[in-house]
Amino acid sequence: MNERNGVRERRILAALGGLVAGYAALAVAELVSVAVRPAASPVTAVGGAVIDQTPAAVKDWAIRQFGTNDKLVLQLGILGVLAVLAAALGLLGLRYRRRASAGVLIFGIVGGAAATGRPDAAGVVDAVPSLAGAVAGAAVLYVLLGRLSAEGEAQGGSAAGEAPEATAPGRRDFLVAAGAVTAFSTGAGLWGWRLNASAAVDAEASRAAIRLPAPGSPAPRLPRGVDLKLPGLTPYRTPTRDFYRVDTALTVPRLDAGKWRLRIHGQGVRNPLTLDFDDLSRRRLIERDITMTCVSNEVGGPYVGSARWLGVPLAEVLREAGVRPPSQGGRADQLVARSVDGMTLGTPVETVMDGRDAMLAVGMNGEPLPFEHGFPVRMLVPGLYGYVSACKWLQELELTTFAAYDTYWVERKWARKAPIKTASRIDTPRPFASLKAGTVVVAGVAWAQHKGIERVEVRVDGGGWQEAQLAAQGPVDTWRQWMWQWPAKPGTHTLHVRATDRTGATQTTARARPIPDGASGHHSVVVTVT
Repeated sequence: MNERNGVRERRILAALGGLVAGYAALAVAELVSVAVRPAASPVTAVGGAVIDQTPAAVKDWAIRQFGTNDKLVLQLGILGVLAVLAAALGLLGLRYRRRASAGVLIFGIVGGAAATGRPDAAGVVDAVPSLAGAVAGAAVLYVLLGRLSAEGEAQGGSAAGEAPEATAPGRRDFLVAAGAVTAFSTGAGLWGWRLNASAAVDAEASRAAIRLPAPGSPAPRLPRGVDLKLPGLTPYRTPTRDFYRVDTALTVPRLDAGKWRLRIHGQGVRNPLTLDFDDLSRRRLIERDITMTCVSNEVGGPYVGSARWLGVPLAEVLREAGVRPPSQGGRADQLVARSVDGMTLGTPVETVMDGRDAMLAVGMNGEPLPFEHGFPVRMLVPGLYGYVSACKWLQELELTTFAAYDTYWVERKWARKAPIKTASRIDTPRPFASLKAGTVVVAGVAWAQHKGIERVEVRVDGGGWQEAQLAAQGPVDTWRQWMWQWPAKPGTHTLHVRATDRTGATQTTARARPIPDGASGHHSVVVTVT
């Protein structure tokens, strides 16, 4: 083997050694996380820390680009970065074996710091998986690079402190050791994954065993004509599988309903409560059709959906705890909801207790909540964007003030109070559609939760506004379908839509991005008519 090929091979093997060491570190960390908790595994902890530190504008971009796959993209990105760094440490180890191994330990310290710094951290114990994995990875890297250079060292070494050229026996020893470590790591990682997954199996069994009680207050019967059932038009009720999901959880929490507890405490709480799932199930349940909207929804975006929810009236629970709204002398004006993943959301107490159907939801479209949507219990307040009202995987409600505490999104410069803005969307025709001249059905949805939609208008190419036909009005907290028959003529045309709510307010033409309190502006589509 000539010298150039020998150097290239040595570098390739060293980089491979770094990758094997990194793989071992992650596998051991996954296994150790079983004894701590799954959320303490390095990828989850670092990913959560990345999400926490990412600017709101970047998060908004990620949601627009990747939708509900944004967490998967982040995890793959983290693994990709770790792979590059691991290979780089392997290459560094050609000259500085001890320093490269120490570098692995440093990454373990970073992972441990990320785990203990998360809002839902259980303490310093959350650093153990990252540190254990780093120790294992450092040892593997040191040993593998030693095997790679052992034969060459026996033959006299090389200059400049670089590990000597690998001989055939050295390569063989390295590859055997690397293969053994990879096999062990795969087994350890799969074992850890299966043990962590067993808790999820218990949670799934607890969900499957739930039989939701009949509501004491059933949803009002929907009027005929509430769903126009037009091709391409969003259905009035969103199927659960199609309902949007936007949150910061890298892995969906899977909780056992039998072990779930909700604590209610704080300022003005005369009777602190701790409730379990059975406590909620025995209470009077209300069933309501409610449309939810994410504040990250761009004009015309998909992050809005309507479902039939089942839950306990939140105001009743708060009154039982002795809470009064500020208008009645209550000390707290903010209700802080905390999720098991550490997320915090702040809701105006006055709004929660003003008579609207705010609830602790346990059911969605006739079934227990899906895990992705907050099982076993989530909060829901009609008329407010989700980031201030719709805490999933709920475990705590604290009464406090807006002056005393900033929740997760408020710390990131989003508005404290966020009523949903009146909005409308064109569902059909789709953008850049090619249409035939003649009568074209233009249709979509409009929403102004807790206010209701009074009128929807469409215009073509900046012309006069034409009033659309509205579907029958369902509950005031749901969206409303609309349609307009357009006498389309050949050419390229731009369609705009706007809605007016029942307070008389019409959508503004001023375009605004979602941050800090929701997007605004008229949705438009460009189509070609032939």
